[in-house]
Amino acid sequence: MLEEKLDALAQMMTEHMARPFPSGFRGLDFAGQDMVLLDADAYGYAAGVREGTLSERHRAGLTRLTSVFAKVLPAIDDEYAAEYYTHVRDMAVLAAEIESLREK
Repeated sequence: MLEEKLDALAQMMTEHMARPFPSGFRGLDFAGQDMVLLDADAYGYAAGVREGTLSERHRAGLTRLTSVFAKVLPAIDDEYAAEYYTHVRDMAVLAAEIESLREK
């Protein structure tokens, strides 16, 4: 099951890299969150999970990051950007699920 989730995460990361960043979202903040950093952080945590178990500090960061999406997503009124960041959130959530599986 872990390998299947890792494969799914790899696929999501590939899909993410193939999508253009939403135009007009560079330098924007939603709910106090820089949108470029949100994107980069989510991808970075996902990449870290693919490489192995995260440190405690990184696990805490990933948990914090997944909760940020609950504030940010409702504030996005651009259809493409909402889809883009929903995918980013799903990628971060899957990375957190994988980390939870590894802790067991």
